[in-house]
Amino acid sequence: MTRDLPLAERGSISVELAVLAPAVLLLLSFAIWAGRTQVADNGVQEAARAAARAASLAVDADTAVAAATAQAQETLARQDLRCQRVDVDVDSAGFRAPVGQSGDVTVAITCTVSMTDLLAPGLPGSVQISASFASPVDAYRER
Repeated sequence: MTRDLPLAERGSISVELAVLAPAVLLLLSFAIWAGRTQVADNGVQEAARAAARAASLAVDADTAVAAATAQAQETLARQDLRCQRVDVDVDSAGFRAPVGQSGDVTVAITCTVSMTDLLAPGLPGSVQISASFASPVDAYRER
C-alpha cells in the first residue's frame, strides 16, 4: 500500500536533497583531499628513505648528493607522485667524519602536490609535503 503525502509535504524530499547534496559533495571532496595528502606523504617519506640510503652508499659527498637527488626523483616517479616542485636537500656532513667514527647523511625532500582538480571550495589548491631521513655512513668506507 502506498500512502499519499499531504499536499503541504509534497516536494519536501526534493528540497532536502537540494540542501544536502552540496554538503555531501564537500564532504566527499574533503575525504579525497585527505586521502591524496596521505598517499603523497607516504610517497615522499619513501623517497627520502631511498635517497638517504643511496647517498650513504656513495664514496664521497659530491657523489652522495647526485645519487640522492637521482634516487629521490626516481622513487617519486615510481610512486606516480606528480609534484609541481621538488626540493631535495642533502646534508652530507657524515662524509667528513674521520675514519673509524660514525656519521650520518640526511636527506630532506619537499614536494608540492597540486589539488586544483578537486574543485572544492575552501580546500587549498596545493599541499606542501616534507619528509627527511638519515642513514649512517660506513665508518670504515673506502676513501
